[in-house]
Amino acid sequence: MKPILAELLTIGDEILYGQIVDTNSQWMSVELGKIGIKVIRKTSVGDVETEILTAFAEAEKRADVILITGGLGPTNDDLTKPLLAKYFNCEMKMHAEALEEVTAFFKKRGREITEINKLQALLPVCCTKISNAIGTAPGMWFDRGEKVFVSMPGVPYEMKKMMSDHIIPKIKEKFITPTIVHNVIRTVGIGESILADKISDWENSLPTHIKLAYLPSIGEVKLRLTGTGSDENKLQTEIKLLTEKLLPLAGEYVYGYGEEPLQSAVGKMLTERNLTLSIAESCTGGYLSHLVTSVPGSSHYFLGSMIPYDYQIKMRQLGVKPEVLEKNGAVSEPTIIEMANIVRAKFNTDIGVATSGIAGPGGATPEKPVGLVWIAYSDKHHTVTKKLQLSTDRLLNIKAASVAVLNLIRLSLPAR
Repeated sequence: MKPILAELLTIGDEILYGQIVDTNSQWMSVELGKIGIKVIRKTSVGDVETEILTAFAEAEKRADVILITGGLGPTNDDLTKPLLAKYFNCEMKMHAEALEEVTAFFKKRGREITEINKLQALLPVCCTKISNAIGTAPGMWFDRGEKVFVSMPGVPYEMKKMMSDHIIPKIKEKFITPTIVHNVIRTVGIGESILADKISDWENSLPTHIKLAYLPSIGEVKLRLTGTGSDENKLQTEIKLLTEKLLPLAGEYVYGYGEEPLQSAVGKMLTERNLTLSIAESCTGGYLSHLVTSVPGSSHYFLGSMIPYDYQIKMRQLGVKPEVLEKNGAVSEPTIIEMANIVRAKFNTDIGVATSGIAGPGGATPEKPVGLVWIAYSDKHHTVTKKLQLSTDRLLNIKAASVAVLNLIRLSLPAR
């Protein structure tokens, strides 16, 4: 079966200047993948006529479906509509139905439509109008033989509504698409290259219609298996069997599947074991607590935290012994053990965890460089510590240390 390929174009100087983030392309890619369409390129183009027309022509050479967002406003800097008319060599006319819709939009809000607002209904005569249920800019569908151009608003909630209600169904009507099946295996605590070496024989044995992608992030690596074919059930079965063969190779590094983040997986483990958690975090400055509480229902297992950033707060409010700090310093194994044990006792939780380190860029010594972090886990059975040597980047160290603590909890929890 011939693959159906898509290219995504985002139009607007504001994207190239970095003034807004293009979240539309990511969302569209996911939705297109669900119906078997593969996105082969994403392009951002500024508000320049020649650049936009060139992008149209190049996309048409590569892809079957070209999805365009942005540039549909009624002002002079919004070029998408007139340039699509120019590209398809057709004139612009006031679209009666579109004018009714934009007039009703303003009337519903108690406002009079202006002449400039009416320009939203000025459309290329060669397009099929796509209604915008929650905005003023209609979408446009252009058929060119086996190719399709679709133009949608750049406002994310308008684009998503239009694409879900109208564009996806029309694409499914026009194209016979293959089935694409994904499975994401999530790992933590192992680097991409080491993981690749561990699973190399398994990866080399994959059939040609199933591809593996490595998706690294801070402290984690996602493995995405993608199968393409005509029989969804067969693909699901194949990928399931391949995943089962992978698990013994990746071992304890696998913590979950799909889109579930590490903090959710740890939260489930705490809930299943009916255990409570408290945190004393110094170098992570509350970021670890933020991750824990980002999970809905975390109040069932998370009781609270302290951020004893200063020596005096570590001693007076948390209760670390002065002699431990004086002898070993704040960034040390003895201090981190005290912090984890004391916070567990103070909050009367089953588990206490702690972080202390030198996030940087200052505060380092020859013995304790930037990126040195100690983390600890404590419960009534044992206390586990780990020494990390991270990077010279402050924010990266904060995030990586927080992920490492979540993984330490996952690995140290008592069995069910």
